[in-house]
Amino acid sequence: MTVANAMRLRVSVPDVWDVVEVMVTPDRTVAQLKTEALALATGRMLSPDDYLVKFRGARVLDEGMTLEALGVPDSASLIVLPARRQPVR
Repeated sequence: MTVANAMRLRVSVPDVWDVVEVMVTPDRTVAQLKTEALALATGRMLSPDDYLVKFRGARVLDEGMTLEALGVPDSASLIVLPARRQPVR
């Protein structure tokens, strides 16, 4: 990855109360970003199918889209949330 086209994104992972910074290129897919952010935030490999991604308050329905196609700018914030609601105890 060259510095010229690298983007620094902030990804919130409320499931573990953490925010991680991820350096990516615009040609990465949302699914790849989600997998990397989950691994960084949790320290282990979780099933990405159990999580969804939100950008600008809306769920990203096609996680096969590249960050560039989605219009994600440098320094943007995204959220990775559990796909199913968690019970309150």
